[in-house]
Amino acid sequence: MSRPEEPSPERPEERGAPIGRRVLLGTLGLGALGVVAAPTLQRGLEAFLGSAADKDPTGLTGLLPNGGGFRYYSVTSSVPKKNADTYRLTVGGLVDHPRSYTMGDLRDLPQTRMVKDVQCVTGWRVPDTPFEGVRLSRLLDAAGVRASAGAVRFTCFDGAYTESLTLDQARRADVLVALRMQDKEIGHSHGGPVRLYVAPMYFYKSAKWLSGITVTEDVKPGYWEERGYDVDAWVGRSNGRDDKPTS
Repeated sequence: MSRPEEPSPERPEERGAPIGRRVLLGTLGLGALGVVAAPTLQRGLEAFLGSAADKDPTGLTGLLPNGGGFRYYSVTSSVPKKNADTYRLTVGGLVDHPRSYTMGDLRDLPQTRMVKDVQCVTGWRVPDTPFEGVRLSRLLDAAGVRASAGAVRFTCFDGAYTESLTLDQARRADVLVALRMQDKEIGHSHGGPVRLYVAPMYFYKSAKWLSGITVTEDVKPGYWEERGYDVDAWVGRSNGRDDKPTS
């Protein structure tokens, strides 16, 4: 496996059923309660919603915070699991060399480690969070992006979530196809085994359960942008905030 650098299917995916808006908002409220509630109450809420997140058929335990400060979100009622044997990441669209990467392929590429704050647009933040993976720009360069390209679209194996970046944004040194988070492999609830990490933007841009990278002419709004969030999600100066972004 390559040493980290410091920053300078075979079958169609099964689509999970989208969670209704009222259910989503209600469970987000439970998540907010869990931030200030005692651990006993937190455990009780998790048990009520289906005990362990890995066994939860509703997907709702994924909306609760844990001791690390993260709140887990899923826009579908269930997400299929992938491992090192079954995972594939496709790169295609306006490229000369489309490719499908296995976990082994991604691990063999030079790895970049970054430690940045994770900021959610809903207000919670997890400071100094390590992420490690392959710079997205490296995969784009290997694919041979065509002159007509202007954006990159991301799809996920939950069957519903999408995101997009401009080509310039995607080529930033602080945008990763992440394989590790908090110095361990990314677990299923965090979007593993591979997720996108867009360090200077709000966390909804860092798509979980990443399965496809498609180079396109123009940016197409992603899942949350179609529901009112900003397409450009710079921390501190988008979604109604006026400060400069953190980087």
